[in-house]
Amino acid sequence: MSTAVASYVHARDPISQAGVVAQLRMRPEIRIVETPAQSAVAVMITDTVDEATTRELRSLRKDGHPRLMLVATVIDDAALVGAAEAGVAGLLRRCDAGADTLVHTILKVAAGDGEVPADLLGRLLEQVGRLQRQVLAPRGLTFTGLTPREAEVLRLVADGLDTSEIASRMCYSERTVKNVLHDLTTRLQLKNRTHAVAYAMREGLI
Repeated sequence: MSTAVASYVHARDPISQAGVVAQLRMRPEIRIVETPAQSAVAVMITDTVDEATTRELRSLRKDGHPRLMLVATVIDDAALVGAAEAGVAGLLRRCDAGADTLVHTILKVAAGDGEVPADLLGRLLEQVGRLQRQVLAPRGLTFTGLTPREAEVLRLVADGLDTSEIASRMCYSERTVKNVLHDLTTRLQLKNRTHAVAYAMREGLI
């Protein structure tokens, strides 16, 4: 039998919290814990996703680094983006959050998967596309936080090329390559080019 997923439930409304906890305590797949630090998944129940909600979500993740799941009554486009920015991996409408659906979503989130209702996923993708087109692309940025030029320089550094070789490969001056690396390491608060490459590889940027 698989180990039950340690789950922490948080709600501003104690009645809502007690109701969800009562549902989950009856399920062998779930083990309710008392603090976020003890949990693999933190479940937050709320009516709306406002600034206070996103702050609480970030605090839950900061305290114990659990994966986050959100159950909300109202989920509009701003709520979708706010939840995504806060690191939410599982999202449910409150009206859909029966015991079976709650457990299914908690298990998916605990396994490292995302779980979002299909219609909400479509809206989230629209928001992501709009952000890329209207905000990032005009500034020469992508969702990696790197410009295409910065990403290419880091790839070449990771391949073992020195500054002069990178300059030759990319048809830039050595000064330009040095400036790209300097700007990148300064913006991301990295120590040197080796640290920059390690960071980029760890974050899946290159």
